[in-house]
Amino acid sequence: MTQLRTVQVLGGGSAGSSAHVRSLASGLVARGVRVTVCAPAELDRVYDYLGAGAHFVPLPRLGDPATVTALRNACIGADVVHAHGLPASVRAALALSGRAGGPGGGRAPLVTTWDSRVHVDGAGGGMVRLLERRTVRAATVVLGTSSELVDRARRRGARDARLAPVTVPAARGPVCLHDGKARAELGAVDRPLLMAVGALERGRGYRTLLDAARSWRELDPQPLLVIAGEGRERAALQRRIAAEGLPVRLIGRREDVAELLAAADVAVLPSRWEARSLLAQEALRLGVPLVATAVGGVPELVGDAAELVLYGDAEALAGAVRGLLEDVERRMDLAAAGRVQAGSWPTEDETVAHVLSVYDELVGR
Repeated sequence: MTQLRTVQVLGGGSAGSSAHVRSLASGLVARGVRVTVCAPAELDRVYDYLGAGAHFVPLPRLGDPATVTALRNACIGADVVHAHGLPASVRAALALSGRAGGPGGGRAPLVTTWDSRVHVDGAGGGMVRLLERRTVRAATVVLGTSSELVDRARRRGARDARLAPVTVPAARGPVCLHDGKARAELGAVDRPLLMAVGALERGRGYRTLLDAARSWRELDPQPLLVIAGEGRERAALQRRIAAEGLPVRLIGRREDVAELLAAADVAVLPSRWEARSLLAQEALRLGVPLVATAVGGVPELVGDAAELVLYGDAEALAGAVRGLLEDVERRMDLAAAGRVQAGSWPTEDETVAHVLSVYDELVGR
């Protein structure tokens, strides 16, 4: 039997899809699959795809016409091409419309994973829907990481859309809950610590979170909200924090998010939409009580192991957090329920095995 060869394609490189591809590459290589990862060069420096045993092809920045040419060349001889996210799927579909193909000379089947949604209003929203339709129709199989995404792909015309929950690998090594060193660094030794993580972009709910933080100023002791992440909204958020004297710290992008999250009393996820949120997964694994918006795949992911509120409802968000801070027993119950819920998710090994079974089905192995 010939060795299976796959090409994994990343576009913008969200943290979730980038970490998933690293895990997938490592697991596939361990099973004897030849893996090529095509992604922006900076992603390999962070996720070390070469260290996972994959061949790495750096792609030009998004929008550069050379991206499709580089992908077309990388896909020559591939048995399966797997694109992660809409930008990567658009470029992979264009590349495969050219001369790429497997050893048999035909076009390699395209698998695309939907793990997020692109929110654009107005005419831009119509363009996103058009791109979604074109990519799902070019794909042999669409894998959705939540039931909502599977239904969305089917509405866009997918011939074969399947649920494929992605469990991002847990943090390596021991993580100490309520670590005093981490709390001291963040300035929360004698006060509750609230933790949010994610890109500082519109749609992540940080403006609502700051609205909620206004009411937490009245609590004694006053909780500290720490937000880890970078993005275009940072300057605007920082100006508001300073102007209103909010108990909030923006600490930028961090490599030790698991350690910081483990030190928190409550994790907060105020997003407009999520599929399988990294923050939610890590919080439940660690037993950190979570308050999240009931959007996208979040209810499916967390079950009864988190407090859920409506997106954009600052009063409900503030009240849910305040209720947890005042109820130690409820926090303990959520911590235990979170660990049980996390145990129901597919393991990293099961995630890799499922994807490989799809590849084998497509190439008739």
